[in-house]
Amino acid sequence: MIHVVIAEDMGLLRGALCAALSREEDMEVVADVEGVGALLTVVRRCRPQVVVLALSPDLPDPVEVVAAVRAEAPTSAVLAMSPRWSPALVEAVLAAGARGLVGKDGSLEELVRAIRTLADGERAIDPVAAAAVLWPTESPLTPRESDVLRMAAEGLPLKEIAVRLHLAHGTVRNHLSAILRKTGARNRLEAVWRARRDGWL
Repeated sequence: MIHVVIAEDMGLLRGALCAALSREEDMEVVADVEGVGALLTVVRRCRPQVVVLALSPDLPDPVEVVAAVRAEAPTSAVLAMSPRWSPALVEAVLAAGARGLVGKDGSLEELVRAIRTLADGERAIDPVAAAAVLWPTESPLTPRESDVLRMAAEGLPLKEIAVRLHLAHGTVRNHLSAILRKTGARNRLEAVWRARRDGWL
């Protein structure tokens, strides 16, 4: 029996995953958690063979989360799920210790196959993640917008960004508005996450 822990912040999707995987004869969902707050405690207690970890902008740095799970339970294989893969995100998550990558828009059959592959001690990288490395998307951000976003990633306020880049306060605000529009993000934190995910930052 393959013991699985699911970490997904969307309740409806988490419930659907639990129900679907529990129907597999060789799998048992031993725990499911919202986000990563309780994940390390659950992993330490349950010692699952596979941790299905959904990456999202609302979570901390996915690399840190994967590394923390691997440190807490070295025998547990991390299967990372993401709505989109970029060369930078693929490289970072694999370097942190994830053994599998799947897309959130993939089929249940693909997810089940990946879980079984990881439980057998092998790696599982879906074609979409592999293609992201081979054919990366070009950044829609201008060089100046990239500069602004890099400084926003450091947590600097608008005034400090303006001073460092020798720009007017309003110009920085306009750049940030353009960045949010181009990345489809709701705020600066999410814009940074999406830009890093897609290899633009």
